Amino acid sequence: MEKPNNYDNVQTGEFVPAMTGGHHIIIKGVKETKTKTGKDMIVVAFDFAKNDRQPAYFSTLFDNDIRPDKKWPYSGTQYIVVTDKDNNTSKSFKSFVTSVENSNKGFKAAWGATFCDQFKNKLVGGVFGIVESEYNGERKKRSQLRWFCEDSKADGAATPEPKLLATNNVTQSADGFLNVPAGTDDEVPF
Repeated sequence: MEKPNNYDNVQTGEFVPAMTGGHHIIIKGVKETKTKTGKDMIVVAFDFAKNDRQPAYFSTLFDNDIRPDKKWPYSGTQYIVVTDKDNNTSKSFKSFVTSVENSNKGFKAAWGATFCDQFKNKLVGGVFGIVESEYNGERKKRSQLRWFCEDSKADGAATPEPKLLATNNVTQSADGFLNVPAGTDDEVPF
């Protein structure tokens, strides 16, 4: 076998997750779309800014992705539904827009056809924390963006409590009876 191109320059080693706590973020792009149920939503792609403790984190992951159909890293993307269940502006959408406005002196979001374009390369803060999810029956914990904040507040932001999936220790035996662990009497509905 011949030595493949760029072999000596390919970085290997253990994956380093995004650190929890506050980060300085630069917005790479925003696009308007719809949820599966038809609600308005924006998708925010972002990276850690040059002055962050992990600069260009998501760009590096993207650049090192060797898959032919590579996409911007999921953890570097935030999906924000624009309205709540009562069809009013959602808190997460308002928080995003306000945080960007407060992080960029003189910037005021303009509504209309070019709404999403105006956010590219704007600064904002973000707070990362551990979130547990389940995929193919396996539970995984990862660091992901929990909320946006003003960029000036990123350095002092506290790490949020982990957002873990509920545990259900009650199982059913082959004869149909429930196996309830000791100490869970208050959780049994009878």
